[in-house]
Amino acid sequence: MDLALRGLELKTLDPYLAGWRMRVVPALGHLAVRMITNGAVDRTVQNWIADELSRSTVKNTIAVLVCVMEQAVRDGIIKVNPARVTGRQKLYKQAEDELLDPRALALPDWETLVTLADALVAASHDQYRGWREVVIFAACTAARIGEISGRRVGDIDTTQWIWTVRRQTTPAPGGLTDKGTKGKRARKVPIVEEIRPLVAQRILSAGPNPDARLFTGPRGGRISTAVLRDATHWDDVVTKLGYEHLRRHGLRHTALTRFADAGVQVHVLRRIAGHGSLTTTQRYLHPDVHKITAAGAALSAHFNVLRAPRSPPGPIVMTR
Repeated sequence: MDLALRGLELKTLDPYLAGWRMRVVPALGHLAVRMITNGAVDRTVQNWIADELSRSTVKNTIAVLVCVMEQAVRDGIIKVNPARVTGRQKLYKQAEDELLDPRALALPDWETLVTLADALVAASHDQYRGWREVVIFAACTAARIGEISGRRVGDIDTTQWIWTVRRQTTPAPGGLTDKGTKGKRARKVPIVEEIRPLVAQRILSAGPNPDARLFTGPRGGRISTAVLRDATHWDDVVTKLGYEHLRRHGLRHTALTRFADAGVQVHVLRRIAGHGSLTTTQRYLHPDVHKITAAGAALSAHFNVLRAPRSPPGPIVMTR
C-alpha cells in the first residue's frame, strides 16, 4: 500500500485509506487481483451509488482502487487497470433524476411487495424466511436496512405499537458495526397493523433480553443493504420481476409514498422519515392524476358558489 500510494499528501491518504477499508475490501477483497474485471468494478461502483454514498466518497474510493491496481500493472500481475471507471457521472445523474421523483421508485401495491419478498427468499441460500420479513418490514416503516438491523427488542412499544429508531448498522473496518442514526437523533415510527403479527413473533423468538436483535442474517449476524442484495441475488430477482430499477432503498420510498397518500401531514412524515430537510419530504407529496383532477373539480365548485346570484333580502317584519 505504501508503494501504491507514494507521493500522496497526508490529507489525501486518510480518505483514500478509509475508502479502501470500508468499501473496497468488503466489496472486492475476496477476489484475486487477476479476477477483478472491468465488469466487477462497474457493478461495485453502481452499488455504491445506489447505496447513496456521496460523490466525494465514491471518488476517493475509486481513486485508491485505481492506485492499487496500477501498482499491479507495474508489477506485471495484470496488463490493464480495470479500475479506471468511465461513465460514473452518468450513473450519478441517473440516480439523482430518480430521487427527484422518489414516488416513481415505490412498489405499486401490497401484492407486488409480497411477490418480491417471496421471490427473494426463493433465490436465497436455504430459502431463509428472514429476508421476507426484513423486506416487508422496511416497506411498511420507511426504515433503512441498516436501521432494521440495529433494531432491538427494547426499542418496541407493543402497547402503542411504536418503534423508537436509535441506531443503524454500517460498514466499518473489520466488518459491520452499530452506530447512531443517520440524523444523529432518535425518531419514532408507527408499526402498522399489517406487520404487528410479524413483529410480535420476532419479539417472541428473540427472547426476554431487551438488547436482542429482531432481524438478523441466517447465521444470526448483522445485516446491511449490501448483505441483503448479495444474499438474495436482489439484482437478478427484481430484473425478472420487471423492476430492474428497484434498489433496496426503494422499500423506504414505498413506505413514505403510502404514508403520504394516506394523508399524513408533511411535518409528521418528515419526523417518521428522519429527513433533515423538509424539501426532501415534500417530494413524496406529488399528487397523482386523479388527485389533480379532483382538485380542479373542487376549485370549479368553489367558483360556482361565488358566481351564484345571491337572493335579495326578504322584507323586514316588525312585531310588537
